[in-house]
Parts: sequence; C-alpha cells; structure tokens
Amino acid sequence: MPQAPPPTVKRTCYVAMGFGEKVDYGTGRKLNLDASYRNLIKPAVESAGFDCVRADEIAHSGNINVPMYELLLNADLVIADLSAGNGNAFYELGVRHALRPHTTIVISEDQQKVPLDIGMAVVHKYRHLGDDIGVSEVRRFQSELIGAINAIFSKEPREDDSPVYTFLNHLVPPVPGERRVASEAAESESPPAADERVGEMMELVKAARAEGNWKGAVEILESLHQKMPGDAYVTQQLARATYQGKEPDAETSLLKARELLQTLAPETSNDTETLGLWGAVHKRLWELARDRAHLDEAVRGFERAFYLRNDHYNGINLAYLLNVRAAETDDRAEAVADFVEARRTRREVIDICQGVLKDDLSGHDRFWLMATLAEAQLGVGDESAAEQTFDEAASLSTKSWMTDSVREQLDKLRKLLAHSPLKYVRGS
Repeated sequence: MPQAPPPTVKRTCYVAMGFGEKVDYGTGRKLNLDASYRNLIKPAVESAGFDCVRADEIAHSGNINVPMYELLLNADLVIADLSAGNGNAFYELGVRHALRPHTTIVISEDQQKVPLDIGMAVVHKYRHLGDDIGVSEVRRFQSELIGAINAIFSKEPREDDSPVYTFLNHLVPPVPGERRVASEAAESESPPAADERVGEMMELVKAARAEGNWKGAVEILESLHQKMPGDAYVTQQLARATYQGKEPDAETSLLKARELLQTLAPETSNDTETLGLWGAVHKRLWELARDRAHLDEAVRGFERAFYLRNDHYNGINLAYLLNVRAAETDDRAEAVADFVEARRTRREVIDICQGVLKDDLSGHDRFWLMATLAEAQLGVGDESAAEQTFDEAASLSTKSWMTDSVREQLDKLRKLLAHSPLKYVRGS
C-alpha cells in the first residue's frame, strides 16, 4: 500500500522591527511601522512561501524573550527593518549575525542612515510617506524583496551575509536544537498564562478608540504596559487614552497621564511623540487650573517637538499657546516676543501644510490639514484666505462636531488676536 507523502513544512521568517508609530530621531519624522510590515514585508514573505511572524504576533506564555531568541536562532530567514533607528531591531540583527552566517536580509526606509558596520551589508531601501506607503512603492519593493529572498534560497551552498562570519571565517555556527534551556522544565511546572499577541491587543485598542471607548482602551493598554514597561510606544498610547478617557475626572486623568510620560524623560527627550503629548497634557492642565507653570510646560513641549519635527500639528499648537501666553503676561516685552514668534511659526506652518496638501490624502486627513491651514492663515492676518480654506475643509467633513470644533478654535484665536500687544508698540 503506497504511503502518503510527508506533510510540507513551511519555512519560517522572523521580522525584527518595531511596531506602531515610531519617531525617526535623525529626520524628526513619525513612521507607521505597521504599514511597512503589513503592506510591504509580510505579503512579500508569504508570496515567497514562508510563514511570517513579528514579535508582537508571537503567541507565548511567560517571557517573550525566549521565543524571540529561539526565532533568531532557528528561523529559516530573518528580515531586519532598521527604519526609525529602532534599537531593538539593531540588537536583534546583531544577535542573528552572531548566530547564523547567512539567510538574513536588512531593509530600511530610504532616509534612514545606516551605521558603517551594517552599511557593508546590502540594505534594501523603500520609501515611506510617514503614515502609509504609496501603491507603486508597495509593488516595487515587494518585487525587490521577493527577488532577494529567492536569490538567497536558490544557491547551495549559501553565501555568508553576516559580517561576523565573513571576517571571522574560522567560526562554527551553533547547531539549532542541540542545547535546550534548563529553565524549560521549571516553566512547565507553573501554570501557563494565556497566549496573548501584542499586535492583536493593539488592534483591540484601535477598535475601542474608534468607538470612543477610552476605558476599554486603557484597560488593554495597562495590561500591555505591565508586560512591556520599557516600550515607549505603549506608554505613549496609554498616556493618550488615559487623559482622553477623563476617568475618574479630567484633572486626575491628566495628572496620571503626566506621570506616565515622565517615565519617558520629556525634559531631555528627542521623541516628538512624547513631547507633543507632554504639551497636550499641560495645555489641558492649564485650561483647567490656570497655573502658569502648566502653560510654560505646554509651550516648551510643543516648541521642542516643532523644532525637531517641523510639522503642522506641533507648530499650530505652539503658535496658539504663544498667543495665549502673550495675553496672560503683564510684561509687554515678553508679550510682544511671544506674539511675533507665534506669527513666524504660523508662516512656517502654512508652508508645511501647502507642501503636504500636494500628496494624495484621505478625506479625514485632508480635513484636519486644511483646518490647520485655515487657523494659520487667520493667525497671520489673512482672514479671507482663512475663510475660504475653512469652507473647503467643511465640505470634506461628514461629522458636524469636526467643523464645530474648528470654528470654535478660530473664534478663540480671533479674540486673542484682537488684543495684540503690537498696537501698543506702534502707538508708543
């Protein structure tokens, strides 16, 4: 009786990279690494015939580092995406290079500066737009990545792509499965925790936020934060959900969010997401308590973030708060300085908005960008342009609260501009 053929075992690819939105400190841009993974990497890897897994997709009980190190050793292929200068990805690439002489591919978005030691390897580059990746670039890079994978596995013997084994050619790589971790037996004696994937939990967070269920988002993020206390992205998202949820009240939630952000050292941080959240929390604390210290901290957070990232969100918030501070001070020179700086900042924001509007933006993103442009135009005294831009933005909105919130913000700004300290300078 003929025997059935043995089942085909798919080869495994482990992707070493960050997840969520990360700030590239070299350029100040925020990159959505989930878009890189889901649109570029995973489809290409699966098309090449591999199972593809990232750290946040690993089902595990206990310490996440155990399956991660096992994959770095045993995976048939490892792809390391160094975009946004992610420290974990660099480290995991180094571990892989030390463990395996070949079957490792290095990629990054095209503005990432790769250190000299890694630059000796082939680095496949793709173009990231920040929030997403263009369709033509998706097709191009998927084809390039599939070609690179096929080139590696079509050769026998395989060529070394690890600089460790290239330059120390006497090394013998470890044999996968030869040595087992002694603690495995001890781990099996304790009751295993439920399998939880970080990526799936973050999807639940997004769904909760979309429904306005901030309490649910906070509960999931608190669970993640306990597992990953050192992950800046999780901490940032927990801080955002905490103050948005206003539980048990607005002030308490803001103070708790502030405490979370303090673990990310906002006083010295170059992470523009941390700085923007720091500014947002203190802006709201100022509105509640009218404590000048909160206003100054809000200005400092947005100012630093705008300097590093040069983006419209931090810029427009900075400009508005400078006008608020100008109205709050009795020092005429300080008021004039803040008022003038607010106007200069808005001119930069106008240039940024007009540049971004050339890209293919969705209706929601385009609405908020045009709302920002309208506020910046109003702030530099171009009322007619502001009204025209606002009307165009309103035509894109499907929810009345969006248009109402922008109109309210413009009215607040008009009141601040009406008490310009410059009129005293001109009249003196």
